[in-house]
This record gives sequence, C-alpha cells and structure tokens, in this order.
Amino acid sequence: MLVQTKEKFYTPDEYRELEETAEFRNEYRDGEIVKMSGGSINHSRIIRNLSRVLGNLLEGQPYELFHNDLRLWIPRYRRGTYPDVMVIEGEPVFTEGRSDEILNPMLIVEVLSKSTKDFDREDKFRFYRSIPEFCEYVLVNQSEFLVAQYIKTESNEWLFREYEGETATVSFASLGVPMSMSEIYAKVVFESSETEVQQ
Repeated sequence: MLVQTKEKFYTPDEYRELEETAEFRNEYRDGEIVKMSGGSINHSRIIRNLSRVLGNLLEGQPYELFHNDLRLWIPRYRRGTYPDVMVIEGEPVFTEGRSDEILNPMLIVEVLSKSTKDFDREDKFRFYRSIPEFCEYVLVNQSEFLVAQYIKTESNEWLFREYEGETATVSFASLGVPMSMSEIYAKVVFESSETEVQQ
C-alpha cells in the first residue's frame, strides 16, 4: 500500500524567517517553499547589463532599480519571489514590519530560462498583474536576440510588443528610456550546448 507523504505547510512569517538565514533563495507559493534554480552565465550577464544601463539612464529620475536579491510579495496570491529586475516609482512600499520585501514595482524584467520560461510567461505574469502599480513586463530570452514586452494601457488592457535581432532597440515605455539589444546582450555568448547550473 502506498502512503502519500503530507507536504509541510508554511505560513508567510515562517517562510520569511527561514529566508533570513537560508543559504539559497526560495520562493513562497501559498504555503509551499520552493527552492529557486541557479542561473547560467548568460542569465547573470543580462541582469548585470540591464541593472547597469537602466540604472544609469534613470539617474536623477524618480525611479529606483533593484535586482534579484530583493524579495517581492504578492498579497492576493500569497507569493514571495525574487524578480530579476524591478523598478519602483517614488518610495518603495514594504510589507508591514519588514525592510526586505517590497510590494509596489511598476516594471519587472525576467530573463527567461528553459526551466522557468512557461511559468514566467503565464502564471507569474498573472500574479504580477494583481499589483496595482505594475504596468510593464519585459521578458528577455537568453539564447537569442529576442525580447517580449507587455505594456498596460489606461483602459487596463495589455499590449504586446516583440523585439528581435541584434540591431533592435527596446523602448521601456513606463520609464521613457531606450536600451539597445547590444547593451542588453553585452558579452553574452549564444551556445546551444550551454547548460544551466542548478544550485
């Protein structure tokens, strides 16, 4: 007879406490703690490029950029996650009593990996859309010059744009700044044999 092992249910506060001392980052999915997979060198390079160039472009403007070491909490879906890049307008709004978990990104960028690309495009995008301030979602492919962008209109509809090829320029609509593909993909080497490192 097979016996099904009952999975442990964690409260959000238990998850937050564990994250404070965790060796690796974990996502919280409505009671479940899920270890995040490691990224490839291309993944890291793209995040670095986005953070550096966008950070410089936003200098002196009322925006602040964070990358994947700051947690985002999504109250409606009871989710805690670490987007690759987030931009906040004005002051960050934190979960009550915390200084390591924000609630109000306007722009989120995710660098797609083979293991997460479907989740990032579908479920994660649905979760992000519950954030009132959220108005732009950018998905960067790490295997080719390809960027997908979703922009929220004043009528709460989402427009889709796609940028393809080395000479394209991505226009970050919510920020009013452009970034060329060559900047996004600086030092990225496309190799079909590249494998992601699991942590």
